[in-house]
Amino acid sequence: MARNRTMNMSQGRPLALLAAFALPLLVGNLFQQAYNLADSIIVGQFIGANALAAVGATGSVSFLFFSVCNGISSGGGIVTAQYFGAGDVLKVKRAIANSAYIMFTTSLFMGALAFALTPTVLRLLGTPADILPDAVTYMRMTCLSVPLIGVYNYSASMLRALGDSRTPLIFLIVACLLNVALDLLFVRALGLGVFGAALATMLGQLIAGLGCLIYALRTNPYFMLSREERAFDREITRKAVRLGLPLALQWSMIAVSTTALQTVVNGFGTAAVAAFTATTRVEQLTQQPFGSLSMALSTYAGQNYGAGRVDRVRDGLRDSFLVMGAFSLAMLGLMQLLGGNIIRVFVSDPEVIALGGKAVRITSWFYIFLGTIYVTRGVLNGVGDALFSFINGVIEMLCRIFLPMVLLLIPSVGVWGIWWTAGLTWAISGAFCVIRYLWWRRKNTAPEKRMSVLKRVHSF
Repeated sequence: MARNRTMNMSQGRPLALLAAFALPLLVGNLFQQAYNLADSIIVGQFIGANALAAVGATGSVSFLFFSVCNGISSGGGIVTAQYFGAGDVLKVKRAIANSAYIMFTTSLFMGALAFALTPTVLRLLGTPADILPDAVTYMRMTCLSVPLIGVYNYSASMLRALGDSRTPLIFLIVACLLNVALDLLFVRALGLGVFGAALATMLGQLIAGLGCLIYALRTNPYFMLSREERAFDREITRKAVRLGLPLALQWSMIAVSTTALQTVVNGFGTAAVAAFTATTRVEQLTQQPFGSLSMALSTYAGQNYGAGRVDRVRDGLRDSFLVMGAFSLAMLGLMQLLGGNIIRVFVSDPEVIALGGKAVRITSWFYIFLGTIYVTRGVLNGVGDALFSFINGVIEMLCRIFLPMVLLLIPSVGVWGIWWTAGLTWAISGAFCVIRYLWWRRKNTAPEKRMSVLKRVHSF
């Protein structure tokens, strides 16, 4: 039976709408990160620091291939949100259909390419020889998961564009709980090592992706498509690619730069790789409120831009900055207080704990800039500022590639240059994001510009 769980975010108080939309996203993201933490803890505690390092050494490479799929799905979601805000039901349905064609083709291609290139890429990164076999195994299993992740990302992106952030949450929670149970079974009980950890993740993604898609097809009226609505639409495909490709390039460039940074990390040995893996997990957890708010802002900005309500886009960003700032300060205090005690959760090696403890104290000073990136990026992506996505990716890539070269020339910096690079990259990128948003707001808030917003949604 069809159910309407959509949310029109062009009416009502911005902060209340964002909170209602972002809360399920946050819960889902926290569940996802809880699984990632559990996966790292299970691998680190039951297999060892080398296995944790092997899993961590694949993270940046996996992100490189996933980023293309994420960008494409986001582009389709932005187009769908803008048509939904404009009240064009036929265009919404055609956007849902054509986004599926783009997403599934892209994910199959990227998964096959990643599987073929895995050994070569990991060797080029200088992955330590003692963890290379496990890293190849884990990475190749991850590559096979790309189409499964594509199914979930597509379904979730379309539902969120329509204002439904609860349905993806349900299937994500089920997948996370299943992942943890399978991790314990495959790794601890059956002793399957990193292969077992990757297999558990793969099965959880299968459940989340297929479950979310089937549920949407059976219950959401916008997914119930006639033959005419399923037809290929050149205009919508062009718009989705036009918005999604810069996002994919943005994330790909960030992934390339992260991969370059991983090469620097690998040069400091297995202990540094394990510490970097642990601190990355901590940062991923810290970023979840930022990421949830960013996704909410993307849908909010897209719908309001489609409805011609540029003033509400500005108000939503203002309220989000206040929330983000308060959270950043709270997390700074927490990281300074706990330090190495957090890293101890992942691994028992004293050297890794010492490295990771100091590292999180360094990066936590830059959380305010990280939050700034997320909230401004959410708005600018939602209104379709494709050029921003590309330039922002270039800035982050250049920072992560060249800052280590400079910092490592300073004798007193040493291995800490890894984490100073992360913090300074956030600061520089965050400053650019603010400048770009101020430029966009000045360009789009003149009275004559406001009146033409709705027309641009249908003609850009």
